[in-house]
Amino acid sequence: MLPTLPPATRALLLINIAVFLLQQVAGAAMLKLFALWPPGSGLFQVWQLVTYGFLHGSWTHIFFNMFALFMFGGMLERLWGPRRMLIYFMICIVSAGLTQLAVLAAQTNAPTEGYTIGASGGVFGVLLAFAWYFPRQRLYVIPIPIPLPAWLFVTIYGLLELLFGVTGVQSDVAHFAHLGGMLGGALCILYWRARNRFSSGPPRA
Repeated sequence: MLPTLPPATRALLLINIAVFLLQQVAGAAMLKLFALWPPGSGLFQVWQLVTYGFLHGSWTHIFFNMFALFMFGGMLERLWGPRRMLIYFMICIVSAGLTQLAVLAAQTNAPTEGYTIGASGGVFGVLLAFAWYFPRQRLYVIPIPIPLPAWLFVTIYGLLELLFGVTGVQSDVAHFAHLGGMLGGALCILYWRARNRFSSGPPRA
C-alpha cells in the first residue's frame, strides 16, 4: 500500500519512521538536540520548532500518528499537490510547537524541564483539513457502532482535546499543541482561500 501513496505523504511517513529508528540508536543525544525544550531549560533552539515533529516517544506513539497520516494525508495531497501538502504539514507542526511554548510560558511557574516530541500537531492539522474538504466522508471510530461524518468526528476530537488540556487529564500529552496544529491549519487554509487558491477546484501549481 505504501508505494501507492502520493509522494509527499509517502516521504513524511518514511522520514518519521527513519528518524524513529535512528532514535533507537542515538537515544538521549537526539532528544537533547532536536526535541522541543522550554526556553528556560537552556536547551531550546529555534530549529526544534520543526525537528520535534519528527521524533516520537514509543512504537505506539509513532504508529497512531503515521496511521492517521496514512489514512488522511493521501486524499489531501491529491487535492493540493505535494508542495502544498508539505507546506501545510510543516505550518501545522510549527504552529503546534509555538502553541505549546506559549502555554508553558503562561503557567505560573513556567517549567524549565521536560520536552515535547511527536508529529501529532501536523496530524491534527491534517485531520482538520480532511474534515474541511471532505466533511461528509464517513469514518468508523471504535467503539462507536455507527459511522460519523468527518466534520463531526474532528469537532468532537477537538473539543475533547480542549477539555483534556483545561482539566489536566493525560498531563503527559500536549493537548494544546494538538489544538495549535489545528489552529495553524485553519489559518493556513483561510489564507489560501483569501488568495483565491481554493476558490474553484484543486489549487494550481
